[in-house]
Amino acid sequence: MPAPKRQLQALRIREAIKLDGVLDEAVWQQAPIATDFIQQRPNPGVPEKNKTEVRVLYDDAALYVGAIMHDSSPDSILREITQRDQFGNTDIFSVFLDTYHDQLNGYNFTVTTSGVQLDGRYSPAGGEDFNWNAVWDARTSQRGTDWIAEMRIPYSAIRFSNAPEQLWGLNFARQRKRDNAQFFWNEVKPAVNGFVNQWGDLRGVRDIKPPLRLSLTPYISAYVNHNPLNAADTRRTTTSFNGGADIKWGINESFTLDATLVPDFGQVQSDNQVLNLSPFEVQFNENRQFFTEGTELFNKGNLFYSRRVGATPVGFYNVGLGAKEKVVRNPAETRLLNATKVSGRTSKGLGVGLFNAVSSEMYATVRHEETGADRRVLTQPLSNYSIFVLDQSLKNNSYVSLINTNVTRAGSTYDANVTGGLFRFANKKNAYAVDGSLIYSRRRGTAFGTEKSIDDRDGYKYTLGVGKISGNFTWSVNHRIESATYNPNDLGILFGNNNITQTVDLAYRKYKPFWKVNNMAFFWEIGHSLLYQPTRYQNFYVYHGFNTTFTKSFLQVGYDFDTNPTSYDFYEPRVVPLGRYVVRVPGNTGIVLFLNSDTRKKLSYGINAGNRTYALDGRLPRPRRFNYSFGFYPRYRVNDHLTFRYSLDWSLAQNQIGYVNGGLSDDEPLDQPFKGQIVLGRRDVATVANVVSVAYTFNNRMSFTLRTRHYTSNVRYADFSTLAPNGDEQLADYRRNRDNTYNAFNVDAVYAWWFAPGSQVSVVWKNAGYTSLLAEEATPQFFNNFNNTINTPHNNSLSVKVLYYLDYLTFKRQK
Repeated sequence: MPAPKRQLQALRIREAIKLDGVLDEAVWQQAPIATDFIQQRPNPGVPEKNKTEVRVLYDDAALYVGAIMHDSSPDSILREITQRDQFGNTDIFSVFLDTYHDQLNGYNFTVTTSGVQLDGRYSPAGGEDFNWNAVWDARTSQRGTDWIAEMRIPYSAIRFSNAPEQLWGLNFARQRKRDNAQFFWNEVKPAVNGFVNQWGDLRGVRDIKPPLRLSLTPYISAYVNHNPLNAADTRRTTTSFNGGADIKWGINESFTLDATLVPDFGQVQSDNQVLNLSPFEVQFNENRQFFTEGTELFNKGNLFYSRRVGATPVGFYNVGLGAKEKVVRNPAETRLLNATKVSGRTSKGLGVGLFNAVSSEMYATVRHEETGADRRVLTQPLSNYSIFVLDQSLKNNSYVSLINTNVTRAGSTYDANVTGGLFRFANKKNAYAVDGSLIYSRRRGTAFGTEKSIDDRDGYKYTLGVGKISGNFTWSVNHRIESATYNPNDLGILFGNNNITQTVDLAYRKYKPFWKVNNMAFFWEIGHSLLYQPTRYQNFYVYHGFNTTFTKSFLQVGYDFDTNPTSYDFYEPRVVPLGRYVVRVPGNTGIVLFLNSDTRKKLSYGINAGNRTYALDGRLPRPRRFNYSFGFYPRYRVNDHLTFRYSLDWSLAQNQIGYVNGGLSDDEPLDQPFKGQIVLGRRDVATVANVVSVAYTFNNRMSFTLRTRHYTSNVRYADFSTLAPNGDEQLADYRRNRDNTYNAFNVDAVYAWWFAPGSQVSVVWKNAGYTSLLAEEATPQFFNNFNNTINTPHNNSLSVKVLYYLDYLTFKRQK
């Protein structure tokens, strides 16, 4: 059962508060105190020994929070300085607000001992989302054995109703890093499902009005780019200047409009490029701030993959060339003209979200080699992307939602629409829940650049699950179907449709310390999948996982284990419709062991090692398959300002069976005499990724980071075979050399200075180089690949960007 709800009265003030981290105004002593925090980890339910005292004040413009964290000695207060929104080896204090008291959605405002600010949002769809950023302020100080936090949270940073008297959900948290302990004012029990539903209440906030939330953040940026790989008759060094703005407007007390006009995302971190041998696309992280903050409503149902907006043009790889023509310019990213979000939640718990983005037409430039005449080839039509969401919060940590995504393209290409309904109902005790979804997808039109109708049209997906969600022992039973024509990939991402999947999940967690460990968790899952159309067996597996953390050393150890009988892979042959061809995968068993050391130490590390062994396949005289993996992630903190990190990921797949070439249609280029056949190859794939990064934080407003990544993947083929529809293989005299090596090298150096709330100067240097060596040029030697990559001409970009936050309320107060 959740703990009883505590209550705290806020005190209205008339005098000004100086934000200095001292709490020396007399009014602080008049406010009621929130104290007697309760430990949530590592020993849930234990009262804190070092007292915490928190007071809340408010006026017509902001909420003020003052906190005193008592400690045993000055050196017990850890204070590593990090970048904004990053946790470190430091104590922290947090304020949590549920301004609509729906016990589902909330805000987090956190400050570290060094004054570094972190903020985030909580929602059923996004969980804890620290990509959300607000403009607020905090100051900290240390007085003997105490450290003090003073916060000012303007009403423009949050949303609340227009009621005469507010009732908000409230909680406070304190992390005492010396003991790796976290405490909450209103007890948060780890065995109880949910977080926002375990907060207390803030009362006494009366006669405040949601302010006019209107801000403009204009930017200017300048780039110098040098690409030595450009064609000889084009400019190798180019410059560009950009300008635009972000606008935030509070339409009313509940809803806010966010818009970005002529956005510039050139300074975001480089993608981790990889060699992709799978039948599915690579999913990249979203690093563009506009698409990461305030998107919890749009992520309902996992139907929105924001990298679709501004992605590679649909015709990038298929520029039609005539005789003696070559491509001299072909932009790899679609230019985004604007993007807009409207979102909010009413006092009745109805969340509404509207997203819209427009990308411009993109063209490749083609030049005739003899005449020098240029012509433009359309690679991306003018496109509109939109999402509409309704999300009704219900009692008992429950909700129902409706979401629609739509992509409309100009011209004679296809459009796409996806509509889904979602629900979750929990019982009054928050012990059991049922959830599910029903989603419909529709695509209409012709493939880009052709007159051929797209293959997949109407499709659907539904899920249904029921389970025990609270307590030490939890379980769930889940069922999912994706039809053969279900396709949300125009604005979402799905790696494989045409599936029927059933799973049973079990978990047992021991939260309280015993013997020599702080906690312990066991996980089990049994899964079974079928191909939906035609109905054919795909896979059956059993999974078991375990992890625990030791009491004194805080060393975390664990493992993941799974076993599978023979599986059938209908995707690897790359044949549509599915079910016509299959690759049989022999029974296999895998295990991964991992260990993570105490992050409080100057030198900490993580290690994992894995192995997967396959049964012998009697169809062909081939050796046994093995997969090996190893990861090593040390981090050395020189002092509270300087930290070095390194990560090594190594994997080796021996005797892997994978697609090489093939197809069944006459318009696909194939190697004679294998036309009309699918060719598989037995190969070894060795992959190494190294990342070295250094972060130096000058103060809580200024930082410098350097990240260098080298990735190499080597593929060596041993023999080849042709594939029959039933999964049988026949060794083939296939003589093309398919060996290859892929290398990627990136440097991202970023200097960032938050010179005022919401305002920043950033200087970014990016260096990128890629090589793909085929056949005889490929080499398995790591250092040879590294040297080749370093010595290959790289693209270099240096940019400066300045953005300045302008708030209407600030100008109004200055008049």
